[in-house]
Amino acid sequence: KTLKDSQKNILSMSVVLMLSILLFLYLGGLLYLYAGQQNVVETGDKLFPAIALQHMPPFVSVIFIIALISALFPSADGAITALTSTFCIDILGIQRNKEMSDARKKQIRQRVHLGFAAIFLLFVLVFKVVNSPSMIGIILKVASYTYGPLLGLFTFGILLKRKVQDNLVPLVCVASPLLCLVIDLNQKALFGSFELGLELLIINGLITFLGLLMVSKPQTAQE
Repeated sequence: KTLKDSQKNILSMSVVLMLSILLFLYLGGLLYLYAGQQNVVETGDKLFPAIALQHMPPFVSVIFIIALISALFPSADGAITALTSTFCIDILGIQRNKEMSDARKKQIRQRVHLGFAAIFLLFVLVFKVVNSPSMIGIILKVASYTYGPLLGLFTFGILLKRKVQDNLVPLVCVASPLLCLVIDLNQKALFGSFELGLELLIINGLITFLGLLMVSKPQTAQE
């Protein structure tokens, strides 16, 4: 109902998600220990399906297939819906177009939705053809550049009550990934044998946070 309640809700949800992640991390460790005892040769993404389908009773295999389908479909549907909404509202601006009829807006939304579904299908086929074990690593590497500014913006908005200069925020969000790219390309010169991985996401978010701190000022009572 209030801003403080919303902040508490976000922080409590973060704690719950962290505990859930730790739980699944623990279960993943147990899975690898079980695979070692059963001499399972599959690794990576193929380990869980191999154990569920080949080393478990049939009813467990059925549960695995149902759970996999129930997990994948909502994820894909949610992502496509979010992309469709963002593209139609923020980029095409159909909600701001008062002259466009509702039927025309619906037609555009449906076409955009089908377009993003086709793009998702294309990516699935490309990943299938490439079939590289490092593909997940590449995706996470790209995500560390794109999600870093979002992490910094989110943390800044939750923790601080400062008024930023709106025209400088995009510059900060672009400069942060570029600085991280420079750090990434010069890791050996900067850190020696130590190699940054997903820590780059934290560094990216921290740079964005500090940049926003530099282009902001304390919020007054009137604001």
